[in-house]
Amino acid sequence: MERGDTVWLVGMMGAGKSAAGARLAQRLGREFVDLDAELERSAGRGIAEIFDAEGEEGFRARERAAIESVAGKPAVVALGGGAIAQPGMSERLAASGTVVYLRARPETLLERVGDAAGRPLLEGLDREQRRLRIRALLARREPAYRSARIVVDTDGRSVDEVADSLARELAVE
Repeated sequence: MERGDTVWLVGMMGAGKSAAGARLAQRLGREFVDLDAELERSAGRGIAEIFDAEGEEGFRARERAAIESVAGKPAVVALGGGAIAQPGMSERLAASGTVVYLRARPETLLERVGDAAGRPLLEGLDREQRRLRIRALLARREPAYRSARIVVDTDGRSVDEVADSLARELAVE
């Protein structure tokens, strides 16, 4: 990892990007950016409200602009689950930093997202429907996730264990 590179954390909702990313940033002495939180702050409303008002296309346009605003900065950035799967995004992320895939089994993701409140792609679905949607999203996004330079499994691991593993992997880069 180059000193000025951005560390991009990708993976499904519930994989641990925000929690592990914040801890990793502390360990590396870098700024932490939760891109979804930044989008909410700049829009003055939640992700679900952005989706409702602007659709996925509007949300993705905001997301691309936010990514460009931090690309190349020495920060740890947790991206939304679908960001890297957008056309040209995996190449853009790789060109401006180190892409890390936080991987978790669908069963783990389902447990971590709970009732999916505030998660527009799962909201309003019962548990079985959420399970099926998570599997479908993961299947569709997995090729983009696999483009990451580093893959770290988060199943059965604490936030500190994941952050420590990430710090070790990045030190080897």
